[in-house]
Amino acid sequence: MNDPFIVALDFPTGEDVKAFLRSFPHESLFVKVGMELYYQEGPEIIHYLKGQGHRIFLDLKLHDIPNTVKRAMKGLARFGVDIVNVHAAGGTRMMEAALEGLEAGTPSGARRPYCIAVTQLTSTSEQMLHRELWIDRTMEETVLHYATLAKQSGLDGVVCSAKEVPLIRKQCGEAFLTVTPGVRFADDEKNDQVRVVTPYEARKLGASFIVIGRSITRAENPAAAYERLRREWKGEENE
Repeated sequence: MNDPFIVALDFPTGEDVKAFLRSFPHESLFVKVGMELYYQEGPEIIHYLKGQGHRIFLDLKLHDIPNTVKRAMKGLARFGVDIVNVHAAGGTRMMEAALEGLEAGTPSGARRPYCIAVTQLTSTSEQMLHRELWIDRTMEETVLHYATLAKQSGLDGVVCSAKEVPLIRKQCGEAFLTVTPGVRFADDEKNDQVRVVTPYEARKLGASFIVIGRSITRAENPAAAYERLRREWKGEENE
């Protein structure tokens, strides 16, 4: 089953990942490998996960000068992951360069990874946007502007809060991917996230994919928590 769920493997080591995945011996998951894990384990963790049949969102959030991002993406394309990302704040030329690198690095006959752009982190509040980042537009205006730039640059979608999905869908179309972190069960702690929704709310808002981590990875029974996620997504626990 191709669930629209991406499980964030926010673990420090590959051994932690393997221990977690033992809860899913017959399940092919869509997983996110972020900076914490990738910087410790490198390409080996990607090869391991692919060998186990899992789909991969490689969440490195590239943000640099266009030529550097292009070269980096050319190398990442060879891993055969499903999604990679950049920061939209890097600008149009950088996002275009990311695509150029991916297309150049994707092996012949293979599909290039989807490339999406981070609009604003879900840990960023409206207050932080204004006081620390010195952006004088509202969160919605800022996210929508970045999403529009990503689409104009040829990217496949964005990372955003589920709360911003309806605006992005209206502006960028139904085919434009919206990958939404900051998803928690209603009875979970928010931790360092600010713009948070439940799985059911994310579905109602139209998210293409939801990224969920601690609610699954730190559960006493991860497989049972994943089944709860399926039920909540369908609204079976909200009726």
